[in-house]
This record gives sequence, structure tokens and C-alpha cells, in this order.
Amino acid sequence: MSKTIIIGSGVAALQCARLLPKDEDIILITKRALRQHSSYFAQGGIAAVYSKEDSIQSHEDDTIQAGVFHNHQSNVQTLIQEGQMQTHQLILEGFPVDRLSDGSISLGLEGAHQHKRILHSGGDATGKHLTEHLINLLPSNVTIFENECAVSLLKNQYGRVIGIHSIDADCTHRQIFAEAVIIATGGCGSLYSYTSNCTNSFGDGIALAYLAGAKITDMEFVQFHPTLLYHDEQTFGLVSEAVRGAGARLINSEGTYIMDWHPLKDLAPRHITAKAVYDERMRGIDVFLKIDEIENFEGKFPTISNNCKKAGILLNNGLLPITVGSHFLMGGILTNSYGATSIEGLYAIGEAACTGVHGANRLASNSLLEGIAFGKRLADHLSNKNPEVIDWQVVEENFENTHPTSFAIEDLQIEMFASAGIIRDKKSLEFLLKKIDSTKLNPFKLTFSENEAYFMRITASLIVKAALEREESRGAHIRADFPNASPSLAQTIFVQQIQNPIQKEYWHEPIKA
Repeated sequence: MSKTIIIGSGVAALQCARLLPKDEDIILITKRALRQHSSYFAQGGIAAVYSKEDSIQSHEDDTIQAGVFHNHQSNVQTLIQEGQMQTHQLILEGFPVDRLSDGSISLGLEGAHQHKRILHSGGDATGKHLTEHLINLLPSNVTIFENECAVSLLKNQYGRVIGIHSIDADCTHRQIFAEAVIIATGGCGSLYSYTSNCTNSFGDGIALAYLAGAKITDMEFVQFHPTLLYHDEQTFGLVSEAVRGAGARLINSEGTYIMDWHPLKDLAPRHITAKAVYDERMRGIDVFLKIDEIENFEGKFPTISNNCKKAGILLNNGLLPITVGSHFLMGGILTNSYGATSIEGLYAIGEAACTGVHGANRLASNSLLEGIAFGKRLADHLSNKNPEVIDWQVVEENFENTHPTSFAIEDLQIEMFASAGIIRDKKSLEFLLKKIDSTKLNPFKLTFSENEAYFMRITASLIVKAALEREESRGAHIRADFPNASPSLAQTIFVQQIQNPIQKEYWHEPIKA
């Protein structure tokens, strides 16, 4: 029996694991290799206040503005204030941030930020360097299981989570018991045909929590990034927003700068720039990033340059072909400010969780910040938690043993992009929902890959149901049949819980532990 199980191996998971008490048994379980997650490939940096011209208040304001005022305000304050402190602590511990020739920290500018406040490491390889730094800080009491997927949460007669049931690539099953189970599995970008995420980001942890009875919210808010490298109908990774911060412009094949109409031009919030790129492509017009004014592009952006070479895209013509792709989920498992979900013994942090910090649209480079801030908060909470007497007897679940009749993964990805992507409407969403089989299956009867496909369908259905419920356009959620924001839905969240109808709640109400 372990003290804590952490599902996932991204920045939030690693930050929490390394800060939990060193005298407790901690298990970190990840369904792929330790470094095979979206955090590792994050090109953006960490947003934190370091310049004299900047302020904590300014960063909070930018976060709420980008989130279209859908944010949980006190949690935003926690993110910015404690995130800045944790970023500083990482630097003191040796995290290698990029610096100027005078030794000061190099600060970049990204979309919807008023000031330069983006810290990078290795240019456009911040996620890789941060992941390696945190792995190196993991203490010996953390045991890592790779290529193993949690397929069910174990609960006792009181509904408390007491462990997990997992399966590995060889279809070997086992149960692992723990006082606390933390879901830090990231987002669900791979529900869509084009994504900046890893190819296996299906929202497993969110589906796992939902099937166990946890509250899920804000699933309609899926952020699409405006600049994925695109060639021969394939995407080759993200082109970081830092490229536009360095001076790149969005231009179409007709020679028009497509963001000149907006006050922030090419650095407008992502939901705005993504829709602009999407609209051009729907007209049959190609869109590019014009990079010819950026000096030493290959030196500043080595990851992107290498991706261009892999795709056969020449840098010397100064134009990078791009398209939109799913990037980040603002919604997820509803938690309070230290990661507690609606089920005792179950916690969630990082992109899998929803604290309301990102609102309806995440501010650039706030995601790694979220991982280090809330990973620390949860570690502190669990470290100071009083001992409790726990009933370790597992209550068996009832499942339907039939296999789903839903379509294949690739077909669902295409359907999600077409009907629940950047633009949605009632007719398309209802049609898609009827095609998604979300029958509760017995995960012990499924293979590793079948469980992934099962979780994918559950998470997809949560997005579609939420998108149907929110009859307005707000941030990353754009309804063609409800093109304007509704004042009556300000601060409203739609909460989904298995076997219950969708409930309306509000961010300005405190979330109970």
C-alpha cells in the first residue's frame, strides 16, 4: 500500500511528486514513457512577473481578459502570485532559464500579454528542460511505472477513492491501494484530427474521474492554437506564440495581413487569432507565418526549425505554412484551490483539472505556470493532512459487458473537428452526440488500446454535451447559432456528473472541498 498514487508524468505530476514528504511511498504511473507527454514538448515558456514595468496585478488582469471574464478570480490570484514564487524557487534550484548577455533573464512577449514576461529555457524547448529539471529532483521514495494505464478508480462503501486498477501493454492487470489518488494526465487534444498535443492525449484522467462519479465542468472550452506547422495535409508540431512575439506576422496567400483589424494585431488572444486563421482556410485560402524579419530564427527557435526540416519546409523563403489545431482544455475535473475533487481521496492538478484559472480561453504560457503552482499547493495540502482511518474494502462496480459500436479513433477525430471544433451549432452537435457510444463498459474486459478508445469516447461526449448546453459564444466556445455572449451566462459553469442531469453553478461561489 502506498501513501499517494499520481497518474501522469507531466510538469504538474512531477512538481507534486518531488515535493511530497520524502518518507512516504509515492507511485507515479504513466501510460507511455516518462518523457512522452505534452509538457515535454511545450515550446512556450513560463509566464511570470520579472520586469520593473510589470506587476502581479497586470498579469492577473491579462489572465482574466484573455479568459473573457469567465475565470475564478481568487484562483487566478493564487496562480499568478504563487506561480511567480515557485518559478523563482525553480531558478534558485538551478533551472536554466535563458539569459541576456548581461546575465539578466530574457523575457519574451506572447499574445494578450501587456508586458514581456515569458521565461524560456533552451529557446523553444522550455517544456523539455523543465521536465528534465523536475525528473532530476525526484527523490528516491518515488517509484515510477511506465507504459501502464489506470482504467478504474477503486472505491469503498462510503464512496471514497482508495486506489486504482491498472493495465499494462501486455494486458496484465493489478490493483494498487493508496490514501490519495492524483489525476495529472493532461488534456484531450488528440480528440481532434489536428493537435499540438501528444498523439495519445485522449482525456483519460477526465473520463476516469467522471466514470467514478466526480464533477466535470467547462468542457466546452477547448482552445485551438492558430499556428501548427502544416504541409501536405499533415501537421508537424506547434509554431510557438513566441515566434509572433518576436515579430512574425500572420499573412494569407493573397498577401493580406489577416490580423491588422485587431488592436493587438497578431498578438490577439488565441481564440481570436485561431478563428481568423480558420476562417481563411474555410475560404480555401492558405495562411502563413511571415518570419523574414526575425534575425537568427534557427538559433532562437531550434525545435521549430528542426520540425520544418522534417516536414521539408524551407526557411529561406520566410514563410511557414500553418493551420489551426486543438491545443488546451480549459475545463476538466472540478477542483478547489488545492486540487480536491468532489470525491474524497481523489485529487486533480494541471490540465486535467478545472479550477477556473483559465476562464474561457487560456492566456499564453500560463499552463506550465499552473503545473508548478498547483502541484506545489497539492503537495503542501497532503503533507499537512491529518491521518485518517480508511476502510480498504473495495466495492465492486456494475458494468455493461458489451463492446461499443462507435466509430474508429480516426473517424471520431475528424467528426470532432468538424462538429465540435472551432465553430459549433446545435444541429451538428446533436448529430455527433447520437453517434458517440458512451455506454459504461467493463474496463477489465478491454485491452490497453481499447481502454484508450473508450476513454476517448467518454471525454468526447462530455465536450459535445457541454457545447450543446452553453447557448452563447464565449472565448474558445463559438456557436454559429448563438454568435454573441449572453450576460445571463456570465460566470456560469455547466457541471456534469454521471447519472445526473447537467447542473448550472457559478464561479463566484466558493468550491467546497
